[in-house]
Amino acid sequence: MSLGLLLLLLIGLAGLGFVAGRQRALAAVRGDARDLHSLPAYYGQAVALAAAVPAALLMLVWLIVQPLAVERSTLALILPEDIGAGSSRELVMADIRRIAEGMEVLVASGTANEGEIVALASQPEALKARLAEVNVALAAPISAHVAGAALVYRQSMATGQGAMAVAVLALAVAGFLLALWRVTPQFRARNVVERVMQVLLIAASSIAILTTAGIIFSLVFESWHFFQLYPARDFFLSLTWSPKFGGGSDLGLWPLLWGTLYVSAIALLVAVPIGLMAAIYLSEYASPALRAVAKPAIEILAGIPSIVYGLFALMTVGPFLRDWFAQPMGLGDSSSSVMTAGVVMGIMLIPYVSSLSDDIINAVPQALRDGSYAIGATQSETIRQVVFPAALPGIVGAILMAASRAIGETMIVVLGAGAAAKLDLNPFEAMTTVTVKIVSQLTGDTEFASPETLVAFALGLTLFVFTLGLNVLALYIVRKYREQYE
Repeated sequence: MSLGLLLLLLIGLAGLGFVAGRQRALAAVRGDARDLHSLPAYYGQAVALAAAVPAALLMLVWLIVQPLAVERSTLALILPEDIGAGSSRELVMADIRRIAEGMEVLVASGTANEGEIVALASQPEALKARLAEVNVALAAPISAHVAGAALVYRQSMATGQGAMAVAVLALAVAGFLLALWRVTPQFRARNVVERVMQVLLIAASSIAILTTAGIIFSLVFESWHFFQLYPARDFFLSLTWSPKFGGGSDLGLWPLLWGTLYVSAIALLVAVPIGLMAAIYLSEYASPALRAVAKPAIEILAGIPSIVYGLFALMTVGPFLRDWFAQPMGLGDSSSSVMTAGVVMGIMLIPYVSSLSDDIINAVPQALRDGSYAIGATQSETIRQVVFPAALPGIVGAILMAASRAIGETMIVVLGAGAAAKLDLNPFEAMTTVTVKIVSQLTGDTEFASPETLVAFALGLTLFVFTLGLNVLALYIVRKYREQYE
């Protein structure tokens, strides 16, 4: 049974439970809802929740645990002779997963039946040819034993999914019947429903915390694995970035970090003055009619995909800067440069700075402005000496938030700045950033078995710590220096 069908059955059973629970409660009091402890809808909700929630939780846990258990049992089937030179047990397991997925595709597409799949498992060359038809790429030649392990893996996954469907449906039906049996006029259905909903809301609010913890754990774990294969001293102190799959790599952090900071600095030099002046104009000078049009128009920039900005940098801004600035001044002849990516990224960040700063400036009480006007200050003097200082902590926080957004940008840098990892002060030279190299090191059919791949996690952890520090600094500044107004 497919996962989608199973979900539909759970939803249908929950809907049936709502109707049945409500009708049973009304039938118990002969239609007079005043004799019930709770409103009739609460009885239906209690039955629906009992039918759906425990079964859904079981399905979620099963979907997490089953692949781990099946993969662990399949790893035990891999023999030492199955691991070729330059390979590993993890790479062989990856091939087994791909072979099993390819088998599933062959059956789902109707190009092979179950009997043919079993027969192909004993014919490695024929199986490889059939898998090539569905674009399944493998890291090593298929052996008969590996093909058999893939067949066992596929069958175990199918058996587990079938058992999951039976267990989930059985638990759903049991919850449905038990909750329906408990429906009586004295049953405190409202209390039960509210307690269950409170637990579900707490679980939903915990997802963000658990997701953050999972991200940190995965980054730290894989980074630790990387530093076991590659010296941490070379990673943090080397000034050269030269990855070579197969060995002999020089994976220094500083060229990538320099490119990241250089591009981000140029972006902020573009975004901060323009965004801040736009915010001051919209909040202090613009008429309500103009503000109603101009503010949404500026914020449209935030909704444009970054790949579109990257194409704009590649096709328009890059050639313009090369022809009008770089070549005449003798600073370079490439349209891909730090300046190109920085200018376009700055344009992308304008609505972030403008919108946040506008909200902060508008939060300054009108009484401060009126008091300034009362002692004879002009509007510009009031803005410069009263409004802006009062809003400055929040504006600084907004700028640091924009800096975090700039540091994490990828597509604009890929298309606008190039991929050269080097230390250079020339803004019209091609450089790259940490995020670009994370993508490039994980692009393609790779496994986490070499430092050239695992370095992406060390780079990600470094970037995470850096942006986390900026966010913490922004929150600290805002909380320490913000003014409390009544």
